[in-house]
Amino acid sequence: MAGSEPAPELSDSTPCPVPPEQRPLEQYRELQNSLFFAWPSNGDRGLAVPLLRSWLIAMPISLVVATGSWTLRHNLPALTCAGAAGAFLLPLLMLIRQWLGWSTLQRRLMATSVEYEESGWYDGQVWEKPLAWRQQDLLVATHEVKPILRRLQQALLITTGLLLAATGLCQAL
Repeated sequence: MAGSEPAPELSDSTPCPVPPEQRPLEQYRELQNSLFFAWPSNGDRGLAVPLLRSWLIAMPISLVVATGSWTLRHNLPALTCAGAAGAFLLPLLMLIRQWLGWSTLQRRLMATSVEYEESGWYDGQVWEKPLAWRQQDLLVATHEVKPILRRLQQALLITTGLLLAATGLCQAL
């Protein structure tokens, strides 16, 4: 068509009212660089080792708490089992916190608009993402964040299963 001009392409210089620290891609970079939230992005071992360490750290504390029970105090296998079950709460809470952080980021990356605070006084503005930003956010959400959420989901299921198994074993003893 002779009279129509192609739509201008958006670049990184697109005026954006959203403060840089509230942009979804910047939040993704912050989570990746965080000591705590980076665990699931480092593969299965990167997630399992810190969770195992947290369980081992919580185990002595949980055992001390379990010794408060008169019946457990005289039954060493049940005491150990109760301590192990109680120690699973720390890794479980850590996984839930990571799940909440990454799933919130996933939701923001998949959205067509960005909710943000302009002045910090909870004025709640909404900005429609340009097409180029939406495409980039969608790629990051699909290829980077989705595998992290899948890994966290598996870890949550395994940890919950271990907690239930330890609790059931404790009841059986």
